[in-house]
Amino acid sequence: MKLTEFVKKELQGWSRAEITGLGIVLLLILVNSVILKDSIQAVINAICGILYTITAGKGKISCYIFGLTGSSCYIWLSYKNALWGNMLLYLCYYIPMQITGIFKWKKHLKEDTREIKKIKLSKKENLIIIITSIAGCLVAIFLLGFFNDKNPFIDGITSFLSILGMYLTVKRAVEQWIVWMIVNGLSFVMWLNLVLHGTKAYATVIMWGVYFMLAIYFYIMWQKELKSEQPEV
Repeated sequence: MKLTEFVKKELQGWSRAEITGLGIVLLLILVNSVILKDSIQAVINAICGILYTITAGKGKISCYIFGLTGSSCYIWLSYKNALWGNMLLYLCYYIPMQITGIFKWKKHLKEDTREIKKIKLSKKENLIIIITSIAGCLVAIFLLGFFNDKNPFIDGITSFLSILGMYLTVKRAVEQWIVWMIVNGLSFVMWLNLVLHGTKAYATVIMWGVYFMLAIYFYIMWQKELKSEQPEV
């Protein structure tokens, strides 16, 4: 597929409201970065992160281009703020999984729209996810507390659930958005607290807030799509 054709396919299926909303958020981040003199890494991470979330929600494989760029900046921000759980998560898991996601999603694209085919987990799979989440979060909180993480509780929960969320993203499951709601909401609180104590990462706070709203939006949209694809009884 030629580059121009690929770009054209990736831009299909966008509503006017989605494009307008994206433009407003990106403008807000850029204006904020100038007024508050935000760090360049925080700005790039925020812009790429929001573009990643929206294109992933739209089921577009180009999301991983933004994901890899944003993840690289987030690794640096986490390192600077001693958030070891988040740093190791992105370095050792997010980046490899996003590369894997490119190849996995490529196998499950719709011919007409080039969007991924969404799936819904079974009751058994959901039960396994819940049990694994509780156990994994407890272990992560304990380990990060042992290594003097600044915020072991939130960092531990967000780190482990992000691992789970990324797995469900690559798997194309609608349940990923429930996980991302929790991760994004707690991450917003964590970074807001850091900013209130002097860290220059205002764009990162905006990013997590937008992530949280997008997770709710795309959960509703994916559920509607899956429901419309079910055969009538």
